[in-house]
Amino acid sequence: MSLETAPPILDPYDYDFHEDPYPYYKRLRDEAPLYHNEHRNFWALSRHKDVVAGFRNSVTLSNKHGVALDPISRNDEAHRVMSFLALDDPGHLRLRTLVSKGFTPRRIRELEGRVTEIAHQHLDAALQNSSFDYVDEFAGKLPMDVISELMGVPEEDRDRIRAMADGVMHREDGVKDVPAEAIEASLNLIVYYQDMVAERRKKPSDDLTTALLEAEIDGDRLTDDEVLGFLFLMVIAGNETTTKLLANAAFWGHKNPDQIAPVYEDLSRVPLWVEETLRYDTSSQILARMVSGELTLYDTTIPDGDVLLLLPGSAHRDERAFENPDDFIIGRDIGAKLQSFGSGAHFCLGAHLARMEARVALAELFKRIRGYEVDEANSVRVHSSNVRGFAHLPITIQSR
Repeated sequence: MSLETAPPILDPYDYDFHEDPYPYYKRLRDEAPLYHNEHRNFWALSRHKDVVAGFRNSVTLSNKHGVALDPISRNDEAHRVMSFLALDDPGHLRLRTLVSKGFTPRRIRELEGRVTEIAHQHLDAALQNSSFDYVDEFAGKLPMDVISELMGVPEEDRDRIRAMADGVMHREDGVKDVPAEAIEASLNLIVYYQDMVAERRKKPSDDLTTALLEAEIDGDRLTDDEVLGFLFLMVIAGNETTTKLLANAAFWGHKNPDQIAPVYEDLSRVPLWVEETLRYDTSSQILARMVSGELTLYDTTIPDGDVLLLLPGSAHRDERAFENPDDFIIGRDIGAKLQSFGSGAHFCLGAHLARMEARVALAELFKRIRGYEVDEANSVRVHSSNVRGFAHLPITIQSR
């Protein structure tokens, strides 16, 4: 049955939905702003005002089972791999505060020079050819290398770590939960970081892993398992979403040449390009919460324990919040309406890092090229229940 004749449908595992979720979102906003999928047993909020309110409601909407929809991942142990993202206060506040002692704004600022060097390294290799896979050669490598640089992962291990992270996120068509391959990739990542944490205990270094192990507030320190959970969170939430941001920016720049043309002449517009990409086609499309107590919305009471999905991807296309939301307009007024990094108590701790990486990466690319085209026919989307982006994005560039 087509979308035009079917009732509002949201299936985060459906490949057709992955290709273009925005017509689905519009119908949800217009006809079912509080949507209930009885078969999957979840609810969803799609309008901007409701998504914002949902992010800011950390009492009735609980994070303790994590933010993914996959049933196998939603349990009381979710914090072991998703850190404070799968905790409520006071545990969330304690862990986030301790992590912040190591993951400081100063550490991120000092990393910018190294991010530029890494971008140069990958661009030097990729731009030897006029055509290459933008994800394989650049957008997928740089964020993983930056995260690994922070953690202290040796360069020779970084491709292997990226492959594991990709394996954690990928879903085959028709799979409605975490597949065995993703579980295996997760276990392999955890084993790698366990060994790294143990090594830093014996031999401290000037990296984030050591800083986390040494972080202390009034005698309280992170356990090895808590450090491990944050490292895993950074690889999945930080690396994956930034890779998708870079690829989405390139794709929509290609689709909107009139918007991207001024950027070549004025690189100060790159941050505006990043912000509009975050609004127009954000990496994190869907985030789950669990109702704690009872929540009444649109004259409907959602029972205690049910899953409620917040849809920032839909919120950013809501004409109630943005003028001409389906138009890609670099430089539009977005401000505090952006929900790509959430808001409230769980606002993304890595937002500044993601923005800095994207700004540096895109600016360094545009210093070297005067145009590019995306091979849309051979582009391949990532298939994930909550993250949107490209697994492969072949491009052809015109060098300066």
